[in-house]
Amino acid sequence: MDKQSLMQRNNIIRAAVMGANDGILSVSGIVLGVAGATSHTDTILLAGFAGMLAGTVSMAMGEYVSVSSQHDAQERVRREQMAALANDYDSEFTFVKEKYETAGISTQLAQQATQEMMAQDPLVTTVRERYNFTLDHELSAKGAAFASLVSFPVGSILPMVAISMTPTSLREITTFLAVIVALTLTGYASAVLNGANKTRASVRNVIAGVFTMAITFAIGSLFR
Repeated sequence: MDKQSLMQRNNIIRAAVMGANDGILSVSGIVLGVAGATSHTDTILLAGFAGMLAGTVSMAMGEYVSVSSQHDAQERVRREQMAALANDYDSEFTFVKEKYETAGISTQLAQQATQEMMAQDPLVTTVRERYNFTLDHELSAKGAAFASLVSFPVGSILPMVAISMTPTSLREITTFLAVIVALTLTGYASAVLNGANKTRASVRNVIAGVFTMAITFAIGSLFR
């Protein structure tokens, strides 16, 4: 698998994991908040379903807009750097060479490396060294949006199933525990994708979920 394909796959997986995580977190807060105010199951599920629909559209559009904005920014850099190379190639060459020298490379080796890379692709070289990203490694805005479109409602189903399929006296605690388990898994998966500390990421995710559910349930209880 080439680097571009790997980046595309990882971006779609990231969007899917975050979509599922937000679906679990958002809808669990909604259903527990409403459950704090009423024991009417249909009302709780209606609120959860409405939150699922709104969150699905919001997440999908957010992913699309975010990745598209990144594309636009990269395209602007491409145009600016092409103009810089056309108008003052020597300054761009010097910038790259001096950056290598600052990194500890000898002047002779920095000169040779810069000459070879600039001869091969001056645009890619200068964009990479000035802006720290590689051209033509663009992520799919539609792919990320679709991943969120699917994963958010999938994540949303868990708290709604948990709160509707258990006895009234147990449904809040059952939903609470089910969401904690799910958030632990999505936090762990997110850490794997990002190369972060898995325990810390999972605990942080669970704490956010506990806080969300506790606050919404407490507020809902005020209206019982």
